[in-house]
Amino acid sequence: MLILRTIAEMRDWVRTRRQEGKSIALVPTMGYLHQGHVTLLERARKDCEHLVLSIFVNPLQFGQGEDYEDYPRDLEQDSQIAEQAQVDVIFAPTVKEMYPRGQKTFVDVEELTEPLCGARRPGHFRGVTTVVSKLFHIVTPNFAYFGQKDAQQVAVITRMVQDLNMNIKVEVVPIVRESDGLAMSSRNVYLNEEEREEATILYKALEKARTEILQGQRCSKMIVESIKEFIAQSARAKIDYIEVVDAFSMEPKQELVGSCLIALAVYIGKTRLIDNVVVEV
Repeated sequence: MLILRTIAEMRDWVRTRRQEGKSIALVPTMGYLHQGHVTLLERARKDCEHLVLSIFVNPLQFGQGEDYEDYPRDLEQDSQIAEQAQVDVIFAPTVKEMYPRGQKTFVDVEELTEPLCGARRPGHFRGVTTVVSKLFHIVTPNFAYFGQKDAQQVAVITRMVQDLNMNIKVEVVPIVRESDGLAMSSRNVYLNEEEREEATILYKALEKARTEILQGQRCSKMIVESIKEFIAQSARAKIDYIEVVDAFSMEPKQELVGSCLIALAVYIGKTRLIDNVVVEV
C-alpha cells in the first residue's frame, strides 16, 4: 500500500493504472476511520480493480467556531485499517498541497444545500463540493463511495456529478451502526460515557417515527413533534433541527409520500451528531 502526499504523485499513479485499463474506486474521507468507513472500503474493493482512500480534513467545510483544529486525526491508525481493507493508495495531501494559493474558485450546488445542515452551517456544502470536485479531478475514479449517514451530502454530490457531466458513478452505502443503534461517526470519540449512552436517543427517536409512519401517520409536522417529545426525555440533548424532506430534492414535505428523508441534528453535550432514516411511503 502506498501513501501519497502530492497531487503529482497521485496523478502519476492514476495514469499508470489507466494505461493498464484498470478501474479505480475512490472513498473520500477526513480520516479517523471507523467501521462505517471500512464498510465503504469493502464495498469499493469488490467493485473495482484498484482502491484509493483519500484522507483530508478540509478547512473549507468548517465554519467559524467549529471543530477543525480539534477534529481527530491519526494517520498511523488509519493506515493500518486501510491496509487490512486492501487499499492500494492512501492520498493524504496537506492543506498547502490542496490550496497552495488559497481558493478563489468554488463549486456551488443551489437549493439542495439550503435546508438541514446547509441552513445551520453556512458555506459548509460549498466547501464539501469544492474539495470533492478537486479530488474527482485528481483521482478520476470510475466509482466514488459515500455513506447514507450524510444523506444531504450524498444528494448534493450526486447532483453536482450529474450537472457537471462528471464521468463518475456515485455509490451510496447504508448507515453502519453500533450494536445499540448509534450511527458510527468520527465525532463519537468526543462523547463521554454518559453522553455516549444518551446519544442512542437519536436512533430510537427515528425508529419510533418510522413505526408511526408504517402505522399510517402521513403528517410530517406530527412526526417532527413526536421526535421532539421523545428526544426531550434526554437532559443532555439539545435539538439543532428535525426535518422531513424529499430524499432526492431535499424539498420539505408536508405530507409523507414517496421517498421521505427524516433527518435530525442533535447536540449531546457539546457534540453535534446527525442521523436519518429514509422511509418509502
